[in-house]
Amino acid sequence: MPFKHLRHSLSSITFYLHFSPTISPKPSFTRFSAAILSHAMAGTPENFSTDATTPAVTDAEADDVKFGFQRAEMYQSKLAGTATSYDRHLFLCYKSHETWPSRVEASDSDLLPMLLSNALKARKDDIKIKTMLTICEVRDDMEVSDGDVLIFPEMIKYRDLKESDVDAFVDDVLVNGNPWSSGLQKSLSGSYVFVCAHSNRDKRCGVCGPILIEEFGKAIESKGLKDKVYVTACSHIGGHKYAGNVIIFSPDKDGKIVGHWYGYVAPDDVPVLIDEHIGEGKVIERLWRGQMGQYEKVTEKVNEQRFPEVTNEEKKPLENGSQESATGFSCCQGAAGVSCCRDASAEPKESKKGQGRVSNWFGKWEQREVLTAVGVVGAVAVVAVAYGFYKKAR
Repeated sequence: MPFKHLRHSLSSITFYLHFSPTISPKPSFTRFSAAILSHAMAGTPENFSTDATTPAVTDAEADDVKFGFQRAEMYQSKLAGTATSYDRHLFLCYKSHETWPSRVEASDSDLLPMLLSNALKARKDDIKIKTMLTICEVRDDMEVSDGDVLIFPEMIKYRDLKESDVDAFVDDVLVNGNPWSSGLQKSLSGSYVFVCAHSNRDKRCGVCGPILIEEFGKAIESKGLKDKVYVTACSHIGGHKYAGNVIIFSPDKDGKIVGHWYGYVAPDDVPVLIDEHIGEGKVIERLWRGQMGQYEKVTEKVNEQRFPEVTNEEKKPLENGSQESATGFSCCQGAAGVSCCRDASAEPKESKKGQGRVSNWFGKWEQREVLTAVGVVGAVAVVAVAYGFYKKAR
């Protein structure tokens, strides 16, 4: 078939998928088909160029296919049980997510996050409540500024933590359970949504996070929930491959503040999370990764989910120094729950959070052992044949 006819056929297919009344493609599907056309036409003798019927694929659309909501690994792993186990969450408000280095809690150029992280690790034996630290972006609509600390589930905000105050803050609030003696305390109200958008840590969160934050902002505005629901970016919380990653702190049906972790969140899921999770206190099971505190009953129910097996996951590209592995997720949590970005060598220990990952790990180990044995046998056979030729030659 001449190439121009092939191009015409592909264009017709895309047109049909876009306009057919009997087919309801997923959001951005037509953009995905445009990407396919682009790759099919690239490097041809005709040097394919787009026109009104075959729109060009932008960098953003290409990123969506590779790292965003259209990437191949979306919805391929079981989510329940992949959240970090802890009982209290600290968010340090600090600058913009676009400026955070890959390891913001360990960066010499960002002293406040580093000092707070180090102080939590140093006092880990004295802190009775397992506490996790994450950095969140400063936003005017949340009425927070650099150095403010948000604490959940206590729903407390402390203003203007300075580098010189870190040790006293940890001692007063986290070790002794008292109000911060030299800080202004304010109670929080409403619901808080934190979306991982740590682009310098992983491209997937960097692509998905900002889009979700924008979608949450639009939904909050359209539903008249301003001053009731707040959304901001946060640093790495573990599990890049589950992007978009979202944590929601809001009252449950009994009025208790609980932090729920969600993964594989796409723009179409934003209204559902606002209406059903925040509005009704209902857990969205298909996206649920876990929650802060004890959650055995919910876990048992959600564990009934079935997901397709992921193969060759270790071959997927990891961006910006991510230390994820197929045996577990980089939960970026150290001693006392501090978000300290541990190395990949520690990842297999997390496999107990999902038995499927343990099975996959052993399966890959056995496969490597078989391949090694085949290689050894092959080498012995080659040596034997060579030796036979050598003897005949003599």
